[in-house]
Amino acid sequence: MFPISTSAPAIAADDAAKGQIRQSNEAVILAAAERVFAGAGFAGATMAAIAEAAGLPKANLHYYFGNKQALYRSVLARILEDWLAPTHGITPEADPRIAIETYIRAKMDLSAQRPHASMVFANELLHGAPELKSLLATELRQMVLRKAAVIDGWNRAGRMAPVDPVHLFFTIWAATQTYADFGVQVSAVLGRAELTAPDYARATEHVVSLVLRGCGLLATTSLAKKQSKG
Repeated sequence: MFPISTSAPAIAADDAAKGQIRQSNEAVILAAAERVFAGAGFAGATMAAIAEAAGLPKANLHYYFGNKQALYRSVLARILEDWLAPTHGITPEADPRIAIETYIRAKMDLSAQRPHASMVFANELLHGAPELKSLLATELRQMVLRKAAVIDGWNRAGRMAPVDPVHLFFTIWAATQTYADFGVQVSAVLGRAELTAPDYARATEHVVSLVLRGCGLLATTSLAKKQSKG
């Protein structure tokens, strides 16, 4: 009778633990890099500054990402992935109002919770998108065309007012990301040191109401309800 080996389960458990540690460290590094790249730009950011912001040894950054350019690309890819995720609800069978409103709210939440991500992305575009250009022309373009086809289908079915579906995305991006990219300007006009949660809540209701009304969709937001009562 052969002895029962327990080494395989032990190795599997050890590998799983290492995988969790790796994922946790990578997430911490990416979040720290997002903040540092937003403040210093790619040229001004250093691996030492990112390591300090992450609270990890600089060697960890090189171990997980290799060099600053690879880390920067990972930050950009993560931002784009997180921005594309909320579009999953835009499907032919979805309610146009709910799908578009949900997308706008998700984009506003990202601007509020991760303004540095929007700043990094905007800075990359202002410099000609040297790292993102291929992704913009492939992954982003393909996503927009797929979702634009859905919105076009809603248009032709009379489920919403006729709008240019591609430019609708441009409008939503501009309206939502401005609160992160130009937060200093918005705060100054509002007389704030920085935007508060109530400021973002009010801005969200405004953008949702404005876009939905432009699309000929009934806006059942709290702002719309207050306006109707007034």
